[in-house]
Amino acid sequence: MGAQWKAKGKELAANTRGRVFGKLSKDIMLAARSGADPAANSRLRLLVEQARKASMPKDTLDRAIKKGAGLTGEVVYFEHVIYEGFAPHQVAVMVECLTDNVNRTAPEMRVLFRKGQLGTSGSVAWDFDHVGMIEAEPITKDADAELAAIEAGAQDLEPGEEDGNTLFLTDPTDLDLVSRALHAQGFNVLSAKLGYKPKNPVDPASLSAAQLEEVEAFLAAIDDNDDVQNVYVSLAGTA
Repeated sequence: MGAQWKAKGKELAANTRGRVFGKLSKDIMLAARSGADPAANSRLRLLVEQARKASMPKDTLDRAIKKGAGLTGEVVYFEHVIYEGFAPHQVAVMVECLTDNVNRTAPEMRVLFRKGQLGTSGSVAWDFDHVGMIEAEPITKDADAELAAIEAGAQDLEPGEEDGNTLFLTDPTDLDLVSRALHAQGFNVLSAKLGYKPKNPVDPASLSAAQLEEVEAFLAAIDDNDDVQNVYVSLAGTA
């Protein structure tokens, strides 16, 4: 399964929808720095499609694009920071943040990691592969994911988040190239980004129900933080 942790049933919670919109808005603002026209900005185009699929209000979407492109007169600054460490029971975690104030985020992460173990830079990154992650859905029922992966130049593939979807994994430098090639192979790209895939994921069956609950509670608390964009965990079947 994919490496990115997702809260169970999160799409049903109104407060979590707000967090999803907040995270998408940050990504959109960053992408819009390269241009406010989705037709000429492939990264922005994909994020706009994600926002619409998530039912983000149009005014929220438009505001994020204009703010990121500098059309509102506001200065948008986010620093990309990754925190590494362990959830309870030595499950490796990489937390990707976009923050406008590291002096706020860093102590918040230290508090959140008290039930686990906050490591230094590189302490768990060695156990993850940095990869391109492309979530795509078949355009037709007979679309062959394995053949599409070969023809488009993907390195590997896995089941996607939604039933019937496929997660194509690429070399980081090939993310855009593979994204564009997949359509010709019968797949509609839903999202494309760089992420982290564990090399040696922990089998959830090796943890007791109580231990797994501790890990899930830890990850949920991390994901709740406003500065956290993505949580990657070395636990099989977490997508």
